[in-house]
Amino acid sequence: MTDIDRHHAERLMQEAGIDALALFQPEAFRYAVGAPAGVAMMWGRAGPAIALVPADHGSRIAAVASDHAAGQIRKAAPDVDLATHRIWIDMVDLSALAGRADVDPAAVDGAYRDQGRSGSRPETFDRSACFSLLGDILDARGLAHGRIGVDLEFMPAADFDQLKRALPEVRFTDGSEVLRRLRAVKSPREIECLRRAAMAAEGGLSQMAAIVAPGVSLGDLSAAWKDGAQATAAAGGFSLSGHWDFISVGPDLSDMNAVVKPGALIKADVGTLVDGYSSDGARTFCFGPPAPLAQRIFAALENAFAAGLDVLKPGNRFGAVHAAMLASMRRDGFTEYFRGHFGHSVGGSVGIEEWPFFSANSPELILPGMVVALEAPFYAQGLGALMIEDQFLVTQDGVEPMNRLSRGLRDLSAQ
Repeated sequence: MTDIDRHHAERLMQEAGIDALALFQPEAFRYAVGAPAGVAMMWGRAGPAIALVPADHGSRIAAVASDHAAGQIRKAAPDVDLATHRIWIDMVDLSALAGRADVDPAAVDGAYRDQGRSGSRPETFDRSACFSLLGDILDARGLAHGRIGVDLEFMPAADFDQLKRALPEVRFTDGSEVLRRLRAVKSPREIECLRRAAMAAEGGLSQMAAIVAPGVSLGDLSAAWKDGAQATAAAGGFSLSGHWDFISVGPDLSDMNAVVKPGALIKADVGTLVDGYSSDGARTFCFGPPAPLAQRIFAALENAFAAGLDVLKPGNRFGAVHAAMLASMRRDGFTEYFRGHFGHSVGGSVGIEEWPFFSANSPELILPGMVVALEAPFYAQGLGALMIEDQFLVTQDGVEPMNRLSRGLRDLSAQ
């Protein structure tokens, strides 16, 4: 099932003056088509998988994908017009022969020929063949001379140059902003993926906190977090497609061999992925009373987080959140503290952080259906890292938190 809102896409493309989007990024392909792009994307080049989204919401989405991925795409997205190309992986359907005892190579060769799978294969994939298939689709849709938006924030320059040479009559332009705006507002399925990912990550944090004791290493904490996240997902009836963590222990932020000691700060900025959608959240713990300076800084972060949350409402601008949080830090006396951003959208892109950002003067509107991570960090070599970060769903009336753990600086020595 595709996550793209075709009516919203039509409006954005009309505003941008483009006739269709041609999407090459694997995550964008999955977003538009509703099925994975396949293993041919492992090469990090443009062409093996292409999704074509016409501006007219009544026109069917089309796709170019490998013959290896075709079966899965047709099952998951039967309404997509699919054109396939050959990749390096040899594959043939031997269902009709599998139960026979007298099969010889000639019968296997016949299966190749009957299924149109005979002949040589490219080293990885044939970029020219992929672009040619896109040209055929554009021609069939009356878009051979159209203005087509491309996700140039992903596409390698060499591939874009070849695309323009292969289809010289097409007017290609940058469609990255249209794609960003589309992906910023999440579908119900995307929201559920992010909600589950946040739940799993928090389950991991609870398990990590439970093992904190003197001498426990940073590596032990990371392993406990991962185990807890996996266990939480399994208990919830879903699986994780990935995970990441940035955990620090103690005053030396670069010490990957650090162990828990009395007074140590433990910052855990973590996330899990569900179907490629990554959560993002952070908590700070301590083992025993932290230094007075750490307590004062954390109190300022709590105030800043509350100030940002107060203006994190639909209709306000992302820049207003940044301004409120920075002003709060100034009121608490930290006049030289600066952050490029205090959070961001989350979703299923290449990185953890998605546009738009809670950055200075950002004009972007906070819209219902967005899922965002609000963060208030402070990194201090010689003292330790401190951070609060929560994930929120923007609703019509405000925001709904996806996290349940206390945001306070929790002393784990008393557990």
